[in-house]
Amino acid sequence: MLCKIVNIAAFAFTGLSITGYNTSQAQVRKLPNILHIHADDHRPDGLHALGNPLLITPNLDLLVAGGITFTHCYTMGSMIGGVCVPSRTMLLTGRSWQRIPGASGEASNAGDPKTFLPRVMAAAGYQTWHMGKKGNGFPAGLKEFETSIIDDARGHTPSDDLPHCCQRLADSTIVFLKGRKTGNETRPFYIYIAPPVPHDPRSAEPQFKKLYDPAKITLSPAFLPYHPFDNGEMTVRDEKLAPWPRTPEDTKQQIADYYSCITGLDHHIGRIFAELKASGQWDNTIIIFSGDNGLSLGDHGLFGKQNLYEFGGMHVPLVIAGPGIIKGKSEALVYLMDLFPTFAEFAGARIPSGVEGKSIVPILNGKGKRVRKVLYTAYRDCQRSIRNDRWKLIRYPLVDRTQLFDLKTDPHELNNLAGKTEYLSKISELTALLKKEMKCYADTFPLEVANPKPAEWTPPPKGSQSGKRQVK
Repeated sequence: MLCKIVNIAAFAFTGLSITGYNTSQAQVRKLPNILHIHADDHRPDGLHALGNPLLITPNLDLLVAGGITFTHCYTMGSMIGGVCVPSRTMLLTGRSWQRIPGASGEASNAGDPKTFLPRVMAAAGYQTWHMGKKGNGFPAGLKEFETSIIDDARGHTPSDDLPHCCQRLADSTIVFLKGRKTGNETRPFYIYIAPPVPHDPRSAEPQFKKLYDPAKITLSPAFLPYHPFDNGEMTVRDEKLAPWPRTPEDTKQQIADYYSCITGLDHHIGRIFAELKASGQWDNTIIIFSGDNGLSLGDHGLFGKQNLYEFGGMHVPLVIAGPGIIKGKSEALVYLMDLFPTFAEFAGARIPSGVEGKSIVPILNGKGKRVRKVLYTAYRDCQRSIRNDRWKLIRYPLVDRTQLFDLKTDPHELNNLAGKTEYLSKISELTALLKKEMKCYADTFPLEVANPKPAEWTPPPKGSQSGKRQVK
C-alpha cells in the first residue's frame, strides 16, 4: 500500500516503487536531502541543549533550537549484550527486535535487501552514502548503500588514530558533498553517518579532553556503588569497565572522557553543517541526530546499556530539524524503527510490507501529537518494561522482581513503588499492557518462571574485571 504523501511546505512528493524508479529531474529536485547522524552509546541527555549544562555542544544545540526534540525515543530491545547490533538493524529494516534478520540466531537469515532502507531510498531517486564504525552494525544493510565507507580505527593500532575518527568522518562527508557539486549530481542525498563515539574507548582529541575537569563533574542523583539486585546481566563487558564498588572518582573520570568525545563529535558535525551551507544545500536538508542506545555511566550502580532504566540502555536522543519541521519538544513515545517509514515518507517511497515502525511525519508537521499510547522495551530473557506518559513497570522474571516508577515525580527512578499495596492495581494494569505488547511483537519469553533465582548477587573479586579501559 502506498504511504501517505508528506504534507510539508516546499516539497511535492510522489509515490515511487521500491523495485525501480523513473523519477523526472523536476520531481527529484523537489525531494529533501536527508542527513542522519547516528551516534554510538549516546545518552538521551547527552547535549547541552538536552539538559546537561556541563556539555559544550554548540552545533547540535542549534539543531535542537531549530527543530523538534523527541524526549521519549527508544530502541526496542536486544537479545545480546551488544545492544547496538539489533538497534541498528531495526533502524535499517523498520522491524521489531524479534523480527529483524538474524533475531533467531540463524546467520543465513539476512532478510531481503530490497526492503532495507538504503535500497528503498535509492529506488525513490536518492543518492545513498554511508560512513561509520566497523563493528556492531548491520553489515547486510550497510552494503546496500551506493557508497559505504567503514572506518575501522577503533580498537586497532596505532592508538593515536582513535581520537581522530570524527575528523575523518567529517572530512569524507565534506568531500562527498563537494563532489556532488562538481559532478553536477541532481539526485537528493540520503547520508547515514555513524561515528563510533562516545562509545569506549573514549579517546578524544587533546583540545576537547582539556575542556572537562573530572573534579567538576556532577554525579547523577541515581549514582550507586552497586546495583541493588541481580538484573540478569551484572558482569557483561560494559559493567567490567568500572570497579566494584563504583567510586565517584572513577565515575567522574569516565564521564569527563565521555563528554570530551561528544564535544569533539559536535565540532566536526559543525564542519559538515558549514559545508551544507556553503554548497547551498542547507535549506533543503532534513537533519536527524540520534543515538543507537543509551549508557548508564554509574546510574543505579550500572555502567552499560544492558538494562531498561530511563537513563540506561534503551532511551536515546532524537532531534529532527529542517524545512517544514516544527520547532519545540514532543513527548510522543517513539522507537528508532519509526525513522524507516518517516524517511520513506519524506522520499515519497513505497513502504515495504513487514515494516512495523510508524511514521512520525504527522508530529513533525504539527498535525499529530503521538503515534502510540504505550511503549515496551526488552533485554534478553531477563528484563521487560512497559511505560505510558507517566507510569513505568520493569519486570525481572528470572529473580521475580518488579519495579514501578512514577516518572512524572521520579524521572531518575529512585523510588520503587512496587512494594506498596495501594499500587497493586497499577501493577496489574501495566502488566496486562506489557503482555499485550509482547504478544504484538512476537516476544514469547515468560514474565514468570517456575524456579526464580535469588535476587542477591556478589560482585567479582577485586582485580577480576576484564573490560578494556581507555589509555589516559
